[in-house]
Amino acid sequence: MARTMVLEKFNEPLVEREYPETELAAGELRVRLAASGICGSDIHMAAGHDPRTPLPIILGHEAVGYVDEVGGEKLDLLGRRVEPGRLIAWDRGVTCSKCAFCTIKRQPYLCSSRKVYGINVSCKEPPHLVGGYSEKMHLYAGTNVLMIEPGVDPVSLVAAGCSGATAVHAVEEAALMPGGVAVVQGAGPLGLFAAALLRERGAAEVIVTDLKPGRLQSAPRFGATRVLDIGATDQKARAEAVLEVSSGFGADAVIDCTGHPAAIKEGMSYCRRGGRYLPVGIAVPVGETSVSFYEDVSVRNLTVQGVWVSDTSHFYQAVKLVTGGRYPFEELVSHRFKLSEANQAQKAAVSADAVKVVLVPEEAA
Repeated sequence: MARTMVLEKFNEPLVEREYPETELAAGELRVRLAASGICGSDIHMAAGHDPRTPLPIILGHEAVGYVDEVGGEKLDLLGRRVEPGRLIAWDRGVTCSKCAFCTIKRQPYLCSSRKVYGINVSCKEPPHLVGGYSEKMHLYAGTNVLMIEPGVDPVSLVAAGCSGATAVHAVEEAALMPGGVAVVQGAGPLGLFAAALLRERGAAEVIVTDLKPGRLQSAPRFGATRVLDIGATDQKARAEAVLEVSSGFGADAVIDCTGHPAAIKEGMSYCRRGGRYLPVGIAVPVGETSVSFYEDVSVRNLTVQGVWVSDTSHFYQAVKLVTGGRYPFEELVSHRFKLSEANQAQKAAVSADAVKVVLVPEEAA
């Protein structure tokens, strides 16, 4: 039996439950979790804001752990045989590998059959253990996993599976040329990953904005060349700062990692003519926002590019960025809680001083 924390009713506390460890089919894995992240999406799901969320569900789609048991033979992304005891990370989405989006379009993140641990798979039926708020997880045979070299802190890898992978997708879609100028709205894990990736792609200037000064303090260590505190500046000053570093043109790309509709209009205004605006932070319905398409989009030849989740190539690049050691991803983890403290962990995740909140085993808390 494995202990879990289960969302049984929206807007109600998580409930501690135990589920049996079911028999593994060929290619399946059972993993003893080393760390599981509290993502902002988890908070929205707990409140019933995400239409994909079934009940009951074990939340948690950002997790890493040690292989406990292997069903038959399983190879990782690099063709290595997965063995018990090894630390692994995995792509949170499991696609069908058969539909046109998986095979012809090469956009598996758009697969209509995509299963996502802790997001759209209920724990009601076996194998039950399909979310990160748990002692152990059951990984389906179609899960793409990557063995991690010894010496890597599991906690530092948590955000790579979601925020990191999604940020890779966003930066890929931004198509920024070396020497370009970018703005990242939001200095949470998604935004800090985006800043680092933009610098890796050759951005000369990366401006990061946020309402929380504590988050902005970390941004320069993740590639930001300038930070703007929204609470201490007005929109005019922020727009002038973008123009200043871009020789008066505006940003080549603006990546919104806040998911807040109020950020959209301002973010689009930062873009140069012919630039790109990418609202990557919108993961649940947020209502409508007003955009004047003639003035804001057409005349400026602006590209508004949606970014939906990520695929295995994005996941792999995010993990390699973390394990490369150039950026202090371990610093993203601001709070650690025991599994039994998952309700407190969710509350901490929305606090002003939180960057990344993780659940860890009892002995590691």
